[in-house]
Amino acid sequence: MQELEQLKEQASRLWLIATDYLREVPPNQLYAAAAIAVFTTLLLLSLRLFKRAKSNTIVLTGLSGSGKTVLFYQLRDGSTHQGTVTSMEPNEGTFILHGETTKKGKIKPVHVVDVPGHSRLRPKLDDYLPQAAGIVFVADALDFLPNCSAASEYLYDILTKGSVVKKKIPLLILCNKTDKVTAHTKEFIRRQLEKEIDKLRASRSAVSAADITNEFTLGVPGEPFSFTQCSNKVTTADASGLTGEISQLEEFIREYVKA
Repeated sequence: MQELEQLKEQASRLWLIATDYLREVPPNQLYAAAAIAVFTTLLLLSLRLFKRAKSNTIVLTGLSGSGKTVLFYQLRDGSTHQGTVTSMEPNEGTFILHGETTKKGKIKPVHVVDVPGHSRLRPKLDDYLPQAAGIVFVADALDFLPNCSAASEYLYDILTKGSVVKKKIPLLILCNKTDKVTAHTKEFIRRQLEKEIDKLRASRSAVSAADITNEFTLGVPGEPFSFTQCSNKVTTADASGLTGEISQLEEFIREYVKA
């Protein structure tokens, strides 16, 4: 009890000292100090909220016919939705991945967007990239070589977009249809894309700056292009939408949208 009384007395003395000090401080300085304290508190709260509100959006894109829509449905409900035609509008949904529906506990849903691959519809991609946690570029591993040039151009355009470069949005090159015997390996597809993008880089750098639509350039001057030179992380993986083998795709999603 005696110690408690001593603490009370010390607290009272400190309060009196603080009160006397505040009386001596000019009102303008008090107002400024209060404003700084309020601003600092609001800034810290905003930063905490910003850190919590991480994106849960994964964007599927790639050329028409690469199998994006089948992958979308596999992620959503584990089906292939046979008979689907080329998408003319984005498929979009927020759901728990089908492969996680049997897991116990609270699981964070993923917002998945399947953007049409037709060249006239690709501008829709810009509506979703700014809020993307990750991008999945789907490549047709079965019919890759005839489409290598077109796929490389589209991929080049994505990797040089300001929203992708500034935010360093991770990108997965997903080689689909690898269940087929004649499908190309992901290593082969990666090398071919790097070679084609290297050619594109050289040809586009020769065009006057006024004619270049890309916001950023790729690679290191004087060196062959490699995806390791990109500001964002670029990886490759295998998948088969028709057989439901999408484990590497799900791993990529959960790497950037934590469950």
